[in-house]
Amino acid sequence: MTKHTILCVDDEIDNVDALERLFRRKYTVLKATSGKEALTVLDQNPGLLALIITDQRMPEMTGVEFLEKTLESHPETVRILLTGYTDLESVIMAVNKGQIFRYLTKPWDPVDLTNTVDHAIERFAIGQELKQKNAELAKALEELKSLDVAKSNFMILINHELKTPLTSILSFSSLLSESNLNDEDKLMVNRITRSAERLKNLVEDVLLIVRAETNQLKIDTQNIAFTQFDDIPKDLQNMLTQKQQTVVSKLEPIAVKADVRLIKQVMQRLIHNASKFGNESSEIHIESMKNGNNLRFIVSNKGPHLPSTVVEKITKPFYIDEDVMHHSTGTGLGLTICQSILKSHNSFLQFKNTGQGVMVYFDLALA
Repeated sequence: MTKHTILCVDDEIDNVDALERLFRRKYTVLKATSGKEALTVLDQNPGLLALIITDQRMPEMTGVEFLEKTLESHPETVRILLTGYTDLESVIMAVNKGQIFRYLTKPWDPVDLTNTVDHAIERFAIGQELKQKNAELAKALEELKSLDVAKSNFMILINHELKTPLTSILSFSSLLSESNLNDEDKLMVNRITRSAERLKNLVEDVLLIVRAETNQLKIDTQNIAFTQFDDIPKDLQNMLTQKQQTVVSKLEPIAVKADVRLIKQVMQRLIHNASKFGNESSEIHIESMKNGNNLRFIVSNKGPHLPSTVVEKITKPFYIDEDVMHHSTGTGLGLTICQSILKSHNSFLQFKNTGQGVMVYFDLALA
């Protein structure tokens, strides 16, 4: 194990030799008999210096003056001041200008001085360890930033490389569906079209999340009062019909600051979730109410409760819980997309189990 290096400075050579004998077994000891000589010794030994022990009263340069000169070249070095005088002015100068660790009076007690030096070296070692950890964290952060840029570039590539062939597939499948096909061929073309549409939606969903997480999601904020959410997509309307569910709205005509298109997308996905996991022949309630300087939007259904362990996970990308969420297919992106959109509006989803089902809500700032 490499010994830590300490520098002992005193205009009395006997004191310097005494300090060397006291510490040479545990540490590498450098010596000087004046502040000027000590600065020369530091120049000649450019390695890490753990500790400086210096006398205060020395000719030409005091201990505090010497320590002050070392601050720039050795900022991490720990400093101990020795003096035969205990005047308050020297103590204040030592603390303010010399940035000392301890102030000890002569004659020193060997046990007290040894313990003080050991504590000083320990402090230096901890400081070096923290410096190394900080450097490692900084390097890791830079690597994460590089990965983030790479992820964004990758998603841009996907945007082009996947959407281009998908457009061709959808265009030609549409042309095929208009052709004179037999029933079996029509079935295959329809399946191709549905799969291509699903892949297109998946690509767009992933890109939306990436844009939101990399602060590239464009927000067209305006003052808007959401009094109804009646533009329900066909697939969601079919689900509501099949499960004999009805949507009941009670929305306050109060304006909020929001991107209309994105918030409508959030509500559609929350209604979709409420329908999928809600009981058949039940009502899905959409409400809004003032909450301080915000307007709170609430979507609630009647159905099974969400365990707290699931609540912590379902807004994370690609989370699927077959036993609790009761679905056999899906990418688990719906709530993540909602969370990403709301993050761009300085909001987030919250969940609460009610007496008969689950309530999901979020806040938007009042206009």
